Amino acid sequence: MKKIFIVDDNSANLLMADDVLSDYYDVITFLSAPTMFELLQNIIPDLILLDIMMPEMDGFAALKLLKANPRYADIPVMFLTGKNDADTEARGFEMGVMDFIAKPFSGPVLLNRIKKHLMLENIIADRTEELKKRSEKLLRLQGNMASVLATMVESRDKLTGKHIERTAAYLEILISAMMNKGLYKDELIKWDVDLITSSARLHDLGKIVVSDLLLNKPGKLTSEEFEIIKTHSNEGENIIDDIIDGSGDEDFLVYAKICAGSHHEKWDGSGYPRGLAGEEIPLLGRVMAIADVYDALVSKRTYKEAYSHDESVEIIAENKGLHFDPHIVDIFMDVESLFKKVAVL
Repeated sequence: MKKIFIVDDNSANLLMADDVLSDYYDVITFLSAPTMFELLQNIIPDLILLDIMMPEMDGFAALKLLKANPRYADIPVMFLTGKNDADTEARGFEMGVMDFIAKPFSGPVLLNRIKKHLMLENIIADRTEELKKRSEKLLRLQGNMASVLATMVESRDKLTGKHIERTAAYLEILISAMMNKGLYKDELIKWDVDLITSSARLHDLGKIVVSDLLLNKPGKLTSEEFEIIKTHSNEGENIIDDIIDGSGDEDFLVYAKICAGSHHEKWDGSGYPRGLAGEEIPLLGRVMAIADVYDALVSKRTYKEAYSHDESVEIIAENKGLHFDPHIVDIFMDVESLFKKVAVL
């Protein structure tokens, strides 16, 4: 049974409302707002009927306290009032009240208004839950799509092993540490980290158009061959742009495009494909660069042996302000032991 709080300094109004509503709802009445707040610490109602004109704390003051507390802010509130002027209604709606019931009220009107509003609340809650489930399903679909495409790339590039999955894990470690330290907080607060770590699996998607002979060539690449390999950044962006054209500018795809197109840029401007420098490079690309290079360093390739974790950390530290954003390198140095744990997986 849904629970309703009714606050009114007139005991006759409380008795009447309780008599009308108690057959349908669990009704609790209060002669003042402060006594209601005492019980709110333990019981959260489905609806509050709140008188405006009360001596100890009026309805507007009580509503302000309710909306200021995250625990109570979503409780729907209806004002009981004998004041039917436009200014009172405008102020109430602006503060978040859902409706007004004029006093003196009749029992049938009170009951029907409450039934309609609670029914509406149920519909909204059901729709919200449905949207949440659809969003979760879409997120799973996006993650699965990223995994399938990434696996296709990885199956062609025999040299990288589980590079794609590990770099996504490194990325999550770095972003979490940056958030904890407040680094670039104004930008990070806008990020959906789950989407980013999922979409980051597509950072090498452009390799799908590069010849297997080059991807799996034993020994060092020639300068001409390396130029071909470098095209995978632009090709990755182009593939994702084609997907965006067909399905819309979704955050998942925007993140994936940034990862694909900027993870080989360098802080000093010597990277590719555009030779961006410093904060011209998207922040996500600067974070991805450390994750990508660390994994390349600690992994064995046909043209090199794997560096140890300590050697890899030293190389990244030496390239602070050259290849990598110096601020993010400082964060990396704080969490490099977590990278080591992922690297052995």
